Amino acid sequence: MGDAAVGSCTRHPQGVGHGNEGSVEFRDTLAAIRAGWFLPVIGILLGGAVGAVTALLMAPTYTSTTQLFVTTTDATSTAAAFQGSQFSQNRVTSYVQLLTSERLADQVISELDLDLSARALQEKVEASVVPDTTVLDIVVTDSSPERARDLADAIATEFTSLVEEVETTTTAPTDPAEEPVVTVPVKVTVLDSPEVPDSPTSPNLYRNLAVGVLIGLVVGLAAAYFRVRLDRSVRDPKTASAVAGAPVIGVVSRDPQLVSEHVLARHSRSAAAEGFRQMRTNLQFLDVDRPPRVIMVSSAMAAEGKSTVAVNLAVSLAEGGHTVTIVEADLRRPRVAKYLGLVDGAGLTSILTGAADLDDVLQTYGDGKLSVLAAGSIPPNPSELLSSSRLGDLVGDLRARSEFVIFDTPPLLPVSDGSAVAVVTDGVLLSVRHGKTRREELEQAAAVLTRVGARTLGVVLTLVPLSADAAKVYGYDADVPALAPPAPAAQAAAPARSRGVPAGATSAGEQATAGKKRRSARRPAGPPSGEPAGSTTKQAGATRR
Repeated sequence: MGDAAVGSCTRHPQGVGHGNEGSVEFRDTLAAIRAGWFLPVIGILLGGAVGAVTALLMAPTYTSTTQLFVTTTDATSTAAAFQGSQFSQNRVTSYVQLLTSERLADQVISELDLDLSARALQEKVEASVVPDTTVLDIVVTDSSPERARDLADAIATEFTSLVEEVETTTTAPTDPAEEPVVTVPVKVTVLDSPEVPDSPTSPNLYRNLAVGVLIGLVVGLAAAYFRVRLDRSVRDPKTASAVAGAPVIGVVSRDPQLVSEHVLARHSRSAAAEGFRQMRTNLQFLDVDRPPRVIMVSSAMAAEGKSTVAVNLAVSLAEGGHTVTIVEADLRRPRVAKYLGLVDGAGLTSILTGAADLDDVLQTYGDGKLSVLAAGSIPPNPSELLSSSRLGDLVGDLRARSEFVIFDTPPLLPVSDGSAVAVVTDGVLLSVRHGKTRREELEQAAAVLTRVGARTLGVVLTLVPLSADAAKVYGYDADVPALAPPAPAAQAAAPARSRGVPAGATSAGEQATAGKKRRSARRPAGPPSGEPAGSTTKQAGATRR
């Protein structure tokens, strides 16, 4: 993941050829189809099902065919035969129209005494000319095999009579005493008599299945392609880096423990834990000469994992041997103290209002490397409180105490609280949720930071599915159990007793939970509603001590 994060902000050299662009486009298309592989599968299944159901529900139809041969009656010489053949070929084109005419349909209906309209019969008849011949093909389709044969036979008979009637010419003799000369230049002969069909021509179950599967596959592939092409959410580090104008310094895979508990176990070997460790390393290389120490973690909108990122980044930095303070500056929906299992009676608001000192409300977590400043009581005016000069003084005090200070703030777009905090920090990390954060939202969040003069340190892509390409950079297995380094019993028990935590609680989450239970047992009942925050502050300080 680290290589991907660093590589995401590496610019390609200029002068890339059109061939490369075409190959990139082709790879993007394959990636889009691979990401939505289930859509073609669903399309195939649905298409095949629709084809089969259609075939089973359709009424069977039968087809009977016959052929007519058209010749001229004058074939006394070779020249006359050739001319007659040319005449016949010219005529058969017109006969196709005659076979499907309303006049012929009326004659057939009258002959067979059918209860059909001329238009209905015309729809049952298809006529065509065999290429380069004077042969006419007649195809009759009907729901009854016997009636299909009768219709084809009657059409051939009535057509022969109709052609004689249409083509007959009468020539008056010069001598009035002689009889007029009647000439029929064309003769129609039935080549193949129609027969009763043995099996229906439609529906064809296998053909319907094949057509349904093919259509479903095409629709599924198109849906998979356009699903990615039309999706405006951020799904890969390259897009996140381009939209935010900052490198991607971390990719956090979806982890069940993060979803349920929001804090990873100590020394976890899961892909998500490695993502936070890589993020910890990348922070030190953002600016080698002046690495950022006071860092704000925020997001464009809510529910994008910013508080989880802030907490686990702080824990990871503390595990790396750094002294860290995490400040719960989200005064609207505070989550940090809850995730860490700490007291949230007094904190940041108590300091900003002058009701308490930092030492009175600062709490420790884990082995003491991580200090937590909870939000405290939720004020009616969070933006004004965070914009006060006291926040700058607090940042200076925290900077002197800790190597890293992490601020968790509300989202940037709905409220202005984050903008007020950003101006007093060294930079901002933007949490971007895979498949949820829209590109426009990320772009607007980066623009908000630019307008207030804050620096966007980087982007953290969160809740990345394990099947996504961004989550496959590492070869770590999320199912490998976390192994804590062995420690002597005396060394493990002493720090636990000093913090009021049972010696058996080895992970950060276990220590926090046990510590919370121990503090709850020792702490007297909270102050009644409306009591000044100072009383709560004293309780929090007593609990910490």
